[in-house]
Amino acid sequence: MPPHAISAPAENGTTPPPPAHRDGNVLRWLGAYTASMVGSNVYFVALAWAAARTGSPAQAGLVLAVGSVPRAALMLGGGVVADRFGPRLVVIGSDAARCVFILGMAAVLMFISPSVWLLAAVALVFGAVDALFLPAVGALPPRITAPGQLVRVQGMSGLATRFANVAGAPIGGLTVAIGGSASAFTAAGVLFAVSLPLLLSVRIGELPGARGEKGDRVAGDEHGQETVGAAEESPVPHDVIPGPRDGADARRERTEEAGAAPGTPGTSGTEKRTGGADAASTGAGRALLDGLRYIRHHRVLAPLILVSAITQLGFVGPLNIGLVLVSEEHGWGASGLGWIIAAFSAGAAGASLLLTVRGRVPRAGFVMCASTIVGSVAIACIAYAPSVALASVAAVCVGLLAGLGGALSGALVQTQTEPAYLGRVTSVSTLFGLGIAPLVYPVMGAAIGAWGSGPVFVASAALCAAGTTFGLCVKQLRLAELPA
Repeated sequence: MPPHAISAPAENGTTPPPPAHRDGNVLRWLGAYTASMVGSNVYFVALAWAAARTGSPAQAGLVLAVGSVPRAALMLGGGVVADRFGPRLVVIGSDAARCVFILGMAAVLMFISPSVWLLAAVALVFGAVDALFLPAVGALPPRITAPGQLVRVQGMSGLATRFANVAGAPIGGLTVAIGGSASAFTAAGVLFAVSLPLLLSVRIGELPGARGEKGDRVAGDEHGQETVGAAEESPVPHDVIPGPRDGADARRERTEEAGAAPGTPGTSGTEKRTGGADAASTGAGRALLDGLRYIRHHRVLAPLILVSAITQLGFVGPLNIGLVLVSEEHGWGASGLGWIIAAFSAGAAGASLLLTVRGRVPRAGFVMCASTIVGSVAIACIAYAPSVALASVAAVCVGLLAGLGGALSGALVQTQTEPAYLGRVTSVSTLFGLGIAPLVYPVMGAAIGAWGSGPVFVASAALCAAGTTFGLCVKQLRLAELPA
């Protein structure tokens, strides 16, 4: 696979970097990520409470739903922005925007009672900023650690996400009880503010980038900027299938995208750019199309993102609204639902902890697909479990296996992607999980109402298994490895 992360110590003669869980730079990023994730959870509690107190249940649901519209609609554009300006700058800017906006909303709520339309506007703005934040934060790990540490970073971020899910709701509920929605919005804004100095202290390491015909490359300095310089001529990356546009035109395009004019050997090493080289030299629409073409022609990324999209469509319905309806159908009540959700979270946290400690999983492509297939079987078992205890055991298996597969999928995306495309590739993979997959919720609810939870959970499990079986049939994905 093409090199695209911090240079290996063996090549530059420097002291080997510490493992990610002992790297102060990575830990600062992790602290910022955790604070931001907890803040997001507190924000959603505050928004839901304010909406429920202001309007009808239908209006409250509308307020919570409208935020997903700009998030999904602008997600791909957010990836282009991350590649153009660099993920560090975009993460800091979007996090600062969230901080200022939410604290401003808290100040407004101290003096006026919110209307449904005001809360809907808040959700729209926050969703739009999220569309910038999410692709950039997903593209940042390869910029702060070596390729061999990315699985460990995925495990650490998974633990942070589980902590945020567990801590965010109680913090939001407590602050609402103390001072109402204004207090909860203030708490969310403060958490965003806490993440900012940590993000500002994160250093960006040098990494090779996209290469033109003469090997021009983009390398990140410690401030997150990109330097375009001439290098030795290099071939097209081996894991990209030449498309019908390859040849003289494609070579000219690659040279132009790397920052050099057609027919010139390279660009001066003093020229400064930010973000991906191709995104910097073309319009946003062209940059987005280039990113989609890059994914389509990539022998690993194309099937990997397709498998991820299919499995998310199969997992997201049962693990969200599906669990609620199963608990109601079996008469387990809210306490039973709580045990099942806690069991799933424990399994997912266990997978994250395993990856954090182990650091690398051999045969990552095969393990990702195999663990997801077994996890899909456990999904079907939840609906047919005769007791809460057995359903919880199945949920632990789902969390452990799906968490393992998801973390390996994220690490493979980051290690297989050229740095100039990290933002756009991340935005595409994130779009399915946070933009398209939630559309399954109403379909899942209607299907369970018509046929019961058992057949619907089996169908969802079959969809997951079909997607990952396809992944096993693709040799490049099945044999994909993570860097040592």
